[in-house]
Amino acid sequence: MESPRELTKNHVLGNPIRLGIMLYLLPRRRVLFKELLEILEVTPGNLDSHLRALEKAGYVELYKVFADRPRTAVKLTEKGAEETGKYLKALKEVLSSV
Repeated sequence: MESPRELTKNHVLGNPIRLGIMLYLLPRRRVLFKELLEILEVTPGNLDSHLRALEKAGYVELYKVFADRPRTAVKLTEKGAEETGKYLKALKEVLSSV
């Protein structure tokens, strides 16, 4: 069984905004930056900072989409999906022991 202390080892997903981003990405795999802004109700700078942390950890990829105008899109990586799944499983174990 996981302990709450072990959950904190993943500093990337331990942040509620970053966890929210990953939970939103899991079923969708790709979203636009603007969509995340609306869903999470954060500032563009705040979201960019969190996405850069997730990108540095290898959990997401940021890229440009060119349609009517350039837009930033976010793609979930395999590593991101796996690590989020592990984190959620550990969180579930901790919560079930309460």
